Amino acid sequence: MNVIEIKNLTKNYMKSRGVVDVNLNIEEGEVFGFIGPNGAGKSTTIRTLLGLIYPTSGTATIFGKNCIEHPEVRKELGYLPSEVFYYDNMRVMDLLKYSASFYKKDCTKRIHELAEVMDLDLKKKIDDLSFGNKKKVGIVQGLLHEPKLIILDEPTSGLDPLMQQKFFDLIAMENKKGATIFFSSHILSEVQKMCSRVAFIKEGKIIKTEKMSTLQENSYKRFMLEGKTGIDKDKFNINGVSNFVIKDNTASFIFKGNINTIMKSISDIELRNISIEEPDLEEIFMHYYAKEENSSLNPKEDNSSSNPKED
Repeated sequence: MNVIEIKNLTKNYMKSRGVVDVNLNIEEGEVFGFIGPNGAGKSTTIRTLLGLIYPTSGTATIFGKNCIEHPEVRKELGYLPSEVFYYDNMRVMDLLKYSASFYKKDCTKRIHELAEVMDLDLKKKIDDLSFGNKKKVGIVQGLLHEPKLIILDEPTSGLDPLMQQKFFDLIAMENKKGATIFFSSHILSEVQKMCSRVAFIKEGKIIKTEKMSTLQENSYKRFMLEGKTGIDKDKFNINGVSNFVIKDNTASFIFKGNINTIMKSISDIELRNISIEEPDLEEIFMHYYAKEENSSLNPKEDNSSSNPKED
C-alpha cells in the first residue's frame, strides 16, 4: 500500500522555481529520505502534501485521498517544520493540550511520555524557551496524536547532538509501531542513518530514487591515489568515474563499475600510496548530481538513471 503517491506534480511560482513533474511513491511502514540542497523543491513538495499550497498540475495523495480535496487526511498526519513559531505567552502544556483538542482524544499521558524522552519542561512559557527547546515542543506536538504518517522537514535544526540522537531513537520507535516516515533533509548523514530508500531532488526535479542498500553496495568505491610524480587525469576519462579532484601528485574520485576496469588504468602509474574505501552518502549524492549535469550537457547520452519517473 502506498501511503504517499505523487504523480507528475508541478508547482510554478511567478518569480521562482517550485517543482517540475515530481513522481514519488512511499510505502506503508517505510522510512523514506527526501534529499536535496536548500531551494531544491523539498518544502514545496511537503507543503503540497499538507494542502498548504495548490499544485499547478499533477496530484498528491495520502492514504489514497487527494491532499487538496480531502483535508481530513491530515488527522492521521504528524508534521515537524524546519522552523516553529508559537504564541509566546502560552505555557508548553497548554499549547500541547490545545493541539490535542483538534484530534478529539485525550493525549495527556502521551504528552508526558514524549516530554520525558525529549527532556522538555511542560510548565515553562514558550517565551522562556531557547530555539532548541521550541523545536522539542514541535516534536511533541507533531507526535502527540500517534500519527500513521510523520512528515519531517529538516527536523534536527536547533537540537544539540544528544537531543538529535534521542529524536532519531524516538522516530525509529514510532516506525516500529507502524508509522510511515517522510524525512526531508539536506544533511545526508541523517538520512543515511535513518532511511531505507531515498529520492534525490535538484532544481525541482527528481534525479534519482534508490534503495539505501543499493547506494551503499560495493559497486561504489572512493579512490585516493598518491603518485611519485604527477597523475595524468586523462587516464581516468572513463565511464563510472566522477567527483575527480587532483592536487599536486594526489588524485581522488568515486568509481561505480567493475573494479578491474579502474585497476587497469592505475596499474602503470608509479604510486606512493593508494586507498580504496566505501563512499558515504554525500559522495554518492554528488555522483548523481555530476551525472545529471553531464547528461544535460550531452543530451544524446543515455540518462535513464536520472528519469524523474523512476521508482
